[in-house]
Amino acid sequence: MVAIHALGPQEIRHQLLTGLDRPAGRLVIRRRFGDHVVYLDELTMKFLTDWLRERAERWPRSTKPHLIVTQVTAVDPNGPPVSKDGLRLILRKLGIQPRTLRIDRLLDEAHETADPVHLMRVFGISDTTALK
Repeated sequence: MVAIHALGPQEIRHQLLTGLDRPAGRLVIRRRFGDHVVYLDELTMKFLTDWLRERAERWPRSTKPHLIVTQVTAVDPNGPPVSKDGLRLILRKLGIQPRTLRIDRLLDEAHETADPVHLMRVFGISDTTALK
């Protein structure tokens, strides 16, 4: 989700299951200044479908509202999201720094098109960021 859709780690940590509309192939990201709809590609849809299947098998009784859970958060009755360190640890094992990967994705798309409106629509970024 970071590499393809340039979502930030904070957005991934706090993403709720209710924001995922698999039949429509989209994910609604709640942001401070309004919702951003991410239209999911085939790879991301497969990833999310596989993840939801694994999640249901591992923690069948979990009522956790968050999309991403860990062994600890899946059964926590207080319902906190995955911790920053928990997500960082997962990505560090893959040799990925989410912030760097997100920036790289934004710059790659900007290299493909110089259209700031396109960048704003695809990534839900501000006009200032798109123009930079």
